[in-house]
Amino acid sequence: MSKSLSLFFAMASIVLMLATAFSLSHNGWLALLFGVLTIAVTGLGFVVKARLRKKLSDS
Repeated sequence: MSKSLSLFFAMASIVLMLATAFSLSHNGWLALLFGVLTIAVTGLGFVVKARLRKKLSDS
């Protein structure tokens, strides 16, 4: 995975974690939404990393 793509997933996860933390005091449902989005973006990063690694090892 390129460094810029890694940085994108890291920063997106951090922003979503901060949004989750800030929304906890305001709206529980919004915090739940941001929490699920955080897990989804982090998981997507791992999926992209695994697929790119597999693609590179096959060629």
